[in-house]
Amino acid sequence: MFVKSVMIPKFKSYTIDHDKTIKEALEKLEEHHIDGLPVLDGDSYVGIVTRYGIYENFFTAEQTKEDYLQNTQVKEIVTHKEHYLSGDEIFENTLLDLKDFPLLAVLDDNQKFLGVVTRYDVLAQFQSAFGMNKPGIRIAFTSSETEGRLARLADIAQQFHEQIISLVTFDETDRLIRRIVMKIEKKNNVDKFIEKLEGSGFRVLDVKES
Repeated sequence: MFVKSVMIPKFKSYTIDHDKTIKEALEKLEEHHIDGLPVLDGDSYVGIVTRYGIYENFFTAEQTKEDYLQNTQVKEIVTHKEHYLSGDEIFENTLLDLKDFPLLAVLDDNQKFLGVVTRYDVLAQFQSAFGMNKPGIRIAFTSSETEGRLARLADIAQQFHEQIISLVTFDETDRLIRRIVMKIEKKNNVDKFIEKLEGSGFRVLDVKES
């Protein structure tokens, strides 16, 4: 999955013109309950202004609060002018990019603004990958790192007509054991399904309804 699949397009994005004041930026941030805004000059991307950046710059501005809010333009304190996305990046890589920043702009080859990717939306996609938005039975287990183990797991799930909500694997290293977390819909055959997994060489670590 690529970044463009979780991008909020321009027509749905909250933005602010580069000539607007800090006061106007804060009002928009408060109105929409967000932490940052892409700053534009027409269609061209200028940078991003954030709530944190506004407060941080005030401490070094040597201005009164009112003067700072009324007479400072957002283009004077923007950040991330050179740090943006093209939309073709691998989705999961954005988690590190957004770890300490609320959003990143997506631009075309001519630096025109296309939309934004927010930390909130990226985390929501990871929640979906783990099946956190749907109730079910979460089973954590380990398996030897041998060819055909995931195919065997899928075969067992099919035998028991299990509806798989999510399936995530860990330990992509040179270790011989891989951890797997599977979430399935709650049924009355869960105990037999787990018994079959263990009989097929999967070591069940934890079973929890969530």
